[in-house]
Parts: sequence; structure tokens; C-alpha cells
Amino acid sequence: MKLFVGLGNPGGKYARNRHNIGFMALDEIARDHGFGPWKSKFQGQIAEGRLGGEKVLLLKPETFMNRSGQSVGEAMRFYKLDSTDVTVLHDELDLAPGKVRAKAGGGHAGHNGLRSIHEHIGATYDRVRLGIGHPGRKELVAGYVLHDFAKADEDWLDNVLRGVSDGAPHLADGDSGRFMNAVALRTAPPRSSKSPAPKVETAAKPKNAETEPAKGARSPIQKLLDRFN
Repeated sequence: MKLFVGLGNPGGKYARNRHNIGFMALDEIARDHGFGPWKSKFQGQIAEGRLGGEKVLLLKPETFMNRSGQSVGEAMRFYKLDSTDVTVLHDELDLAPGKVRAKAGGGHAGHNGLRSIHEHIGATYDRVRLGIGHPGRKELVAGYVLHDFAKADEDWLDNVLRGVSDGAPHLADGDSGRFMNAVALRTAPPRSSKSPAPKVETAAKPKNAETEPAKGARSPIQKLLDRFN
């Protein structure tokens, strides 16, 4: 069994925040892959289903971001899972909007949700880093991540969420390469190398140009007949 954790804050007030892109990704996976209804458990919302041949539990902690590890640890203990069975999907300031990276283990880089998970289950879980960009200055970060995505973000955000959902079975199977390929097909689809051949315009031929002989090219007999016409 695999545990996919999306990070965010509970409640409608935060639903479209940049910080909640992890929640959004799990919602997309649940819709696209026919997961069961969301239920309250493990201090969060869970949905059960299958991705490929793997049973998967989706978890959205409702402990608020900086205590996400409490919910994750409780679910892990209940199902007797190892930290390597866990994949956390979260917002990433250090990636440009629309960029996605899969990563195994590592530090929390100051992310409060990851910091809490580190404290409860260690650092050897997998992550999917969902780029939201950086506001430019450290003091602006809190307001930036707790602000809704702008209307101009809708297209790339939709492509990212759909790409993550497309690749989710590969993620559950532990194949990060194929997962990233599925994401790329949505976020950076290949361009066709074939383009229409340019239309070449030619000068129009005069009417009857091919049938009407040029003046001066008529035979002597034709010229003679012309005099009697």
C-alpha cells in the first residue's frame, strides 16, 4: 500500500491558496481515478482507491500546515507503513510556476509542512515538488503562499494538476521517470516538426495565352486571308 499526502490548510478560506496546491493535486487524482469518497480519519481527509496495480490511500491533513506530520504519522502507524511508502505533494517556492520535480528524501528547505513530517517520520519519504515561484523577498513569502492563485495562473495550474494525475500510477509504482514524462506531456507537449509547405504564388497567365499566337508570328497565308476578312 502507498500513502500519497497532499499538503495544505483546511477550510474554504484557503482552498485556492498557492500553499494548497498539494490538496488540489490529490483532488484531481481522486476524481480522475475513481477513488472512494473523502472521509474524516487520522486528523485529516482520506480517500481510498487503486493506481495501476497498487492500493493507494490519499491523505489531506487537517491539522494546518505546520502540524501535518501528526496526521501522516498516525496514518502510517495504523497501516504499518514505512516512510519509503509515503509520497508528499507540496508547493515549492524554489521552482518556477508550472515546473514539477520528483525527489526521494532530502531536507525540508524551511517548508513548515515538510519540517513537521520530518519530525514525525524522518526524511526518507518521497516528494513531488510543485513549483509556484517566489515573490522575490523573504518577508513577502507568508503573504504570497497564503494568497489565491491569480486568474493568469489558471492554464498552467490546470496542466500541472492534470499531468500529476496522468502520471500518478507511475508514481505509485515507483517509476519517477515515467511520472515526469506524463507531467511533461501536459506542461510542455512536443511540437510537431512538420509544418505546411509555403504557398508559392505565380503570375497569372493572360487569357488565351497558350492558344493565341503572338502578333507577327502569323504565316504569310494567314496574313493574306486577314486582308479579305
